[in-house]
Amino acid sequence: MGQIGQGGASAEVIAGLAQRLRDAHESRVAIDPIRDQLPAGDLDAAYAVQQANTDYWVRQGRRLVGRKIGLTSKAVQAQLGVDQPDYGMLFADMSVCDGEEVPLSRLIQPKVEAEIAFVMERDLTQPMATMAELISAVAYALPAIEIVDSRIANWKISIVDTIADNASSGLFVLGNRPVKLSDFDGRLCGMVMERNGDQVSIGAGAACLGHPLNAALWLARKMAECGSPLRAGDVVLSGALGPMVAVQGEEILEARINGLGSVRAVFGAKEQA
Repeated sequence: MGQIGQGGASAEVIAGLAQRLRDAHESRVAIDPIRDQLPAGDLDAAYAVQQANTDYWVRQGRRLVGRKIGLTSKAVQAQLGVDQPDYGMLFADMSVCDGEEVPLSRLIQPKVEAEIAFVMERDLTQPMATMAELISAVAYALPAIEIVDSRIANWKISIVDTIADNASSGLFVLGNRPVKLSDFDGRLCGMVMERNGDQVSIGAGAACLGHPLNAALWLARKMAECGSPLRAGDVVLSGALGPMVAVQGEEILEARINGLGSVRAVFGAKEQA
């Protein structure tokens, strides 16, 4: 990973907060917000906490397979007092197959979002990549459900909390029918999510920064700037197409996106023996 400054926080504070979030992740017990222990609104410090845990987990053998983009809704940005999205890391052990049961015991307080995932065909290392370069670098798109989660109790998060907490990442589910960018309309494609057959969220590609590719371009530029550019094979979760939905228990949530097909997140009670 590239180097990220630690903002106005000391190395000791960064390391201590990273440890608290790792402990919450491993124990599945949420903690109080951490924002009061970092300089107010210090996004660099928050990313430094995220980076500390990314480095730790990579050393422990977890494998990075992509990035997620959060805060792509203008309304949510305004709510948290920011004017740009945020990003988090995707690890291989966060990936769930379409229809594979997810034990609720793996999560703390999960919610789901329907998204468009892009899979990279080529590296994108240019600091100011153009939209044409991004489109040329994307292999295909997939329907996706991001299972977001928070190590912060009751989702009482600020922008600093969510960034430090790997952008509130949990798990992600990808569909399995790749679609070329030229074969669907990423801006106008409609999305419907259903819980056990009942509609719970609707939206469209335009809800994600006007177009999911706009969000992906922001990420590509940011990652190149940080010295950790998108690479061939990386998965990019581009952001929610509609309102987030809280998981209520054992249930099936299915998202259908026009032109991309469907994807299901299945939640079960416990780990399989």
